[in-house]
Amino acid sequence: MKFATKVIHAGIEPDPLTGAVMTPIYQTSTYAQESPGVHKGYEYARTQNPTRGVLETNLAALENGKHGICFGSGLAAQDAIMKLLEPGDEIISTNDLYGGSYRQMMAVYAKYGIVCHFIDLADAKNLETLINEKTKLIWVETPTNPMLKIIDIEAVCAIAKKHDVNVLVDNTFSSPYLQNPLDLGADIVLHSATKYLGGHSDVVHGALIVKDDALHDRIRFIQNASGAVPGPQDCFLILRGIKTLHLRVQRACDTAKQIAKYLQGHPAVANVYYPGFESHPGHSIAAKQMRDFGGMISFDLKQNTEEAASNVLSNTHYFTLAESLGGVESLIGHPASMTHASIPKEDRLKVGLTDSLIRLSIGVEDPEDLLNDLEKALSSL
Repeated sequence: MKFATKVIHAGIEPDPLTGAVMTPIYQTSTYAQESPGVHKGYEYARTQNPTRGVLETNLAALENGKHGICFGSGLAAQDAIMKLLEPGDEIISTNDLYGGSYRQMMAVYAKYGIVCHFIDLADAKNLETLINEKTKLIWVETPTNPMLKIIDIEAVCAIAKKHDVNVLVDNTFSSPYLQNPLDLGADIVLHSATKYLGGHSDVVHGALIVKDDALHDRIRFIQNASGAVPGPQDCFLILRGIKTLHLRVQRACDTAKQIAKYLQGHPAVANVYYPGFESHPGHSIAAKQMRDFGGMISFDLKQNTEEAASNVLSNTHYFTLAESLGGVESLIGHPASMTHASIPKEDRLKVGLTDSLIRLSIGVEDPEDLLNDLEKALSSL
C-alpha cells in the first residue's frame, strides 16, 4: 500500500454497526460485560478505546511499524520511555533538541538518577566517546529543533546495535511522510502528534511506534498503569488530520524551498538553517533518509539581538507568533524565549541558538503572501 493510500485506509474500516465511513468517537469510560471477564475486547477506556485503537493501527502502518501506542501529548509519550529506565541508566542525546524534552530529562528525571548526556550527533562517531555499559538509550532528533541539523539515523543505529542499546528517533519535524526511522534501524519512533499528524493546531497528542513485541508490551503496560492516554475525540481529530498529511507536508516543503532561498539572499539575514540547501552540512544525509527537506526553517539576523528579532516577530500578519509547528497556518517563533527557554543560555549558544534566531513553520498558504509578509517584517529593521 502506497503512503497516500495508507493515510486514508490503513487500519480504517467502515463501522461494523452503522457502516459509518469515518471512525466513530467512542465517548465512553467503560464497557458492559456479559459476565465477569467476558466482554467484547474492551473493559475500561484507559486501557482500550476503539477510536484510539484505529489510530494506533494507522500510525503503525504509516511508520512501517507493528505497534502504535498513543498518549495525551508528545511529552507524555516521552515520559513513558523515561519510565523504562532505572536509576543509574544513561541516555545520550543530541545537544540541539526540543526544550521540553530537555526540561523533562533534566528537571524531572535527573533527580531519579537518570543521567543524560547531550552531544553533537551530526557526527555519529561522537557516540563512541560516551557510550558504555550504563547507556540504555540514544535519543535522536533529525532534523533537530531548532537548528535543523541532520543526524544520520543508520550510522547512529549501527553503533548502537554494537552495544545493544536502543535508539529512539523523535520524528515530529519530518512526519512519517518524509522519514521512517524504523526502516533505518531505530527501535522507537516518537511523535508529538499535535504537530504535522494533527495538522490543524486544535489537539494535543503524542504517539510511539515500535516493531518489537516485547518492547511494545512494556510501553503498553506503562501507558495503562500511568494513564496518560488521549481521549477519543482527540484520537478522532488526529485521524482526521492524517488523511491530508501527505498533501499538507508536501505543500509546506514546496513553499519552504522558496522562502529559504528568499531569506538566504536578504541583506538583514545572517544565516539560514535549512537542510534543502546543498551547502547545508547534512544535506546529503537528508537527501538519503528523507523524501523532501521539510517545512521548517530557522534564521538569525545580522542585528544579533533579541530586540531585532522582536521587531520582526511583531510585524508579521500571515505568520502567527505562536509556539508549536506543523499546522496549516504558518507560525513564527523565537526559540530563545519560547520553545527553548528552559535550556541554559550558555548551552543554547554552544549550538548556535542565538538571541536573534527565528524559527518558521511553513503552512499551506499562498507562497507569495508569505514572502510579502516576511519582506514587510524584515523591512522593520
